[in-house]
Amino acid sequence: MGDTAENGTAAQDGDGRRAGAEPGPDREPDREPAREPEQGTDRGTDRGTEQGTEQGTEQGTDRERGLKLRERRIAACRDAPRALARLGFLGPLRERLALLDAASDVYDLDETADLYGDGVVEALEERVAGLLGTEAAAFFPTGTMAQQVALRCWAGRTGNPVVALHGLGHPEVHERNAFSRVSGLSPVRVTSEPRMPTAAEVRDFEEPFGALMLELPLRDAGFVLPTWEELTEVVDAAREREAVVHFDGARLWECTVHFGRPLEEIAALADSVYVSFYKSLDGFGGAALAGPATLVEEARAWRHRYGGNVFQQFPTALSALIGLERELPRLPEYVTHARVVAAALREGLAEAGVPWARVHPEVPHTHDFQVWLPYGADVLAEAAVRAAEETGAALFANHWDPKGPGLALTEVYVRAAGLEWTADDVRTAAADFVRRLPPEAQA
Repeated sequence: MGDTAENGTAAQDGDGRRAGAEPGPDREPDREPAREPEQGTDRGTDRGTEQGTEQGTEQGTDRERGLKLRERRIAACRDAPRALARLGFLGPLRERLALLDAASDVYDLDETADLYGDGVVEALEERVAGLLGTEAAAFFPTGTMAQQVALRCWAGRTGNPVVALHGLGHPEVHERNAFSRVSGLSPVRVTSEPRMPTAAEVRDFEEPFGALMLELPLRDAGFVLPTWEELTEVVDAAREREAVVHFDGARLWECTVHFGRPLEEIAALADSVYVSFYKSLDGFGGAALAGPATLVEEARAWRHRYGGNVFQQFPTALSALIGLERELPRLPEYVTHARVVAAALREGLAEAGVPWARVHPEVPHTHDFQVWLPYGADVLAEAAVRAAEETGAALFANHWDPKGPGLALTEVYVRAAGLEWTADDVRTAAADFVRRLPPEAQA
């Protein structure tokens, strides 16, 4: 899921950003709480104050260094002639506005602009409902709001505010406890293992729940998906417990290759589905909730109460329609090529002498995947930026997250720009990256 900042504090990565953070609108910089000075004698207080000052200065320096590295990374990836993905939201305003040059291809610009959700917004809702095969869909400014509203509506219908979900799901990790603090919902974790929940875990869960929420794909576990058979079994297990099923489908658009099923067949398994317009489709933002007409109508009322009935949203709605027209048909091609990139990257790192590396999943389920390496996050971040700056090929364009002593991961995204890379290109870029890793930094 998306559109929100993280919940709580976490260790910073080599770019000075939170672990698990995408370089963009989902996250915000880490805010580490200040430590209290030692208490007791004057000497202890003085010492504690002095230590606190030193720690604060050191943290400030680390943060400044991290922010500078992040600026270098973004600039290097923008300027690099070759990159695996060029994420629109990182581009300058001029480029983002240029996206709307294609608006006349997807909507009649002589029509009156939208007011409180009519016009082009209604056209987008109808398009989404048609693609997902649902009775209706409602546009929301954020996915956080869309899913809270959906699950709040379901709680009223089932009489049970408990939502069963994965411990790595977006609401649990990145939304500051919004379910319980804002919507009166009670999230419970079916599992926190870095994989999708199983049918047995759902069927045998120790307490009742009114809704099961499944994130497809599960981003923080590595953009992983179950098999089609596993997914249908999990849904059946929830139905046996008389629970409704809601799909957190922020990236549902790119799941068709893995499942070997069209969007409408995937969406038909759930009682309601949320989709994002910027994660896969490169829109300006926004989301949609799709499902039965009666649910969507009720959701519109709650959208108003939550402050989501925005006066005009035509730029975002037009960008979403453009994404559906341009990017959606190309997603299967991105997924297929991501598998070529992942295999070549694994080979290239091994040939370059990296003692241990993990591409996860080994065969990507979508066009995004993780890479784990046995080095510190700051070392990897610096090497990745230097490689992009010096070779013009941005292999690792994302930040690195520390995952233990001398261990870090990054996310690799493959989009249109990545289609130009051959397997040999990837292996060469991997070797160039490894050459910039200091031998003494190896875990």
